[in-house]
Amino acid sequence: MDGWALLDLLKHDPRTRHVPIHVISIDDQKRRGLRAGAFGFLEKPVDRDALLEAFSRTRDFVDRPVKNLLLVEDDEIQRMSISELLGRDEVQVVGVGTAEGALEALQARRFDCAVVDLGLPDLPGAELIEKIRAARGGSELPIIVYTGQDLSKEQERQLERIASTIIVKDTESSGKLLDETALFLHRAIAGVPADKQIVVDRKDDAPLAGRKVLVVDDDMRNIFSLTSALEQHGMAVVFAENGREGIDKLKATPDIDLMLVDIMMPEMDGYETMREIRRLPRYRDLPLVAVTAKAMKGDREKCLEAGATDYVSKPVDIDQLLAVLRVQLSRSTYMSDGESLPNGNAETGLTP
Repeated sequence: MDGWALLDLLKHDPRTRHVPIHVISIDDQKRRGLRAGAFGFLEKPVDRDALLEAFSRTRDFVDRPVKNLLLVEDDEIQRMSISELLGRDEVQVVGVGTAEGALEALQARRFDCAVVDLGLPDLPGAELIEKIRAARGGSELPIIVYTGQDLSKEQERQLERIASTIIVKDTESSGKLLDETALFLHRAIAGVPADKQIVVDRKDDAPLAGRKVLVVDDDMRNIFSLTSALEQHGMAVVFAENGREGIDKLKATPDIDLMLVDIMMPEMDGYETMREIRRLPRYRDLPLVAVTAKAMKGDREKCLEAGATDYVSKPVDIDQLLAVLRVQLSRSTYMSDGESLPNGNAETGLTP
């Protein structure tokens, strides 16, 4: 299983989302890992001292009963309201109303997460985040943008490069804010008040909603079950019953975002189907997820060699499949920012 999909799966499972996870990868994709909820990131080759430092930092975090959250909001009433929403015995909220106050607070103490409004009186919120990122230890601080501004596409792209996540204030934003701070503060279910445990069920359909997937499978029962599951998460599904039909359907449907390709099909199997697709320049970067009933050693590598970007085995675990789809459909965001995403997996490890 791909390490990024494993990270996504663990961070969407209420039983494991609070566990601090260190990503260990051969590629420098630190921002990607931290935005997905990882506690830390190490780039290979990793020496013993780096591992010991990571374990020490994790132990310090786990043993510290109270986590510190910095809230930067210029509206005093909203600042008090948000502090009341997020603050509990195990979370201490430090609220400030200016960028200067935020930078002073960061110099005075260590924070585990920050929530930043963009409309500050002395400095735009985006510039404040840039300053935080440039400061010592600021590159790993989870920063949540919480704003009521209507953002342009350019502003969204800028913020996505420097912030961990963006939440626009609306009728449902309080729940989203609770959810994201719980993720980045690694709060366990037991640490979330019973009246607010809605935050534990982290159903993140944003990467899936509105995307179109082509399912290629010769068994209509599999097509039906996959279609039913994916449509529940806002995806549009088209299907084909063999490899040749799948290629024709792909060519005739210009807005396909991803393909699920069954391996064991008559006439043209999944391997040959994917090879044919990769021979077409326009589909060189199209995410292809191989689906196979086999579970033999080396199957995943064989699928990747044929052109797949990931692999799931039957019977399909829907939670695992959704994790794979979220990772694959998010690849374009990071690739557009200049971060290369190889088809191979990044090894992901759990700390104590």
